Amino acid sequence: MERLQTPDSLFVFPYRLNLLEERYQGKIVTMAKVIVITGVSRGLGRAMTEGFIAQGHTVLGCARNEAAIKDLNQAFGPPHNFTVVDIADEDQVMAWAKLLLNEYSPPDLLINNAAIINNLAPLWEIPSQDFSDLIDVNIKGVANVIRHFIPAMIDRGSGIIVNLSSGWGRSTSPQVSSYCTSKWAIEGMTRSLAQELPKGMAAIPLSPGIIHTEMLEVCYGEAAASYTAIQDWKKKAVPFLLQLTPADNGQPLTVPA
Repeated sequence: MERLQTPDSLFVFPYRLNLLEERYQGKIVTMAKVIVITGVSRGLGRAMTEGFIAQGHTVLGCARNEAAIKDLNQAFGPPHNFTVVDIADEDQVMAWAKLLLNEYSPPDLLINNAAIINNLAPLWEIPSQDFSDLIDVNIKGVANVIRHFIPAMIDRGSGIIVNLSSGWGRSTSPQVSSYCTSKWAIEGMTRSLAQELPKGMAAIPLSPGIIHTEMLEVCYGEAAASYTAIQDWKKKAVPFLLQLTPADNGQPLTVPA
């Protein structure tokens, strides 16, 4: 099992923010939102991280790529925190959540972004292990993160959970059957979770739209470049995510084009 890796800077307290900061029951509480994001090493996760930080919010992120995590910690530093975590490994997620919840207030916004996609192939040609690995990350990984962060959010009585779905979580295409399977599952999981949450919270399945990412290049090749650039998407997605409220609970939403 991989060892959970955390930067030493996580333990450098107290520090000052450019917004009002105080401690509540020994934990850091700020006027800024505390935002947990998975899959921050690249693509939409990296873009959201940069966008939220630029607006003064605290981002606590994870990814499997050690070099990318090191780069994020060097680029941003405290109060932000980035940790090497494989969300498919529940023990790693549990340790990560425990570490963060010991030092920060529960997340105001929890974004399950991390996902992988299969190499394009008909269902019967997708190797069994590849199919299982995708399900472990895209479905079970999301459940792992929710399982270990949501109790603290429920205890506080507030918080928004956003699970990134896809256009392929509401429609289908050939060659991506395992990915479609996972994103349709995220839609169902999230809407069911929404019915279980107490008043004051929300769970929202969110389609980001069609964005030019490395993942899209796997599917569309050079044609991926004709779709929305990540930096343009970020300008709309970040404020859209920040304005979500409990009134949006259970609603399948899409980032405005």
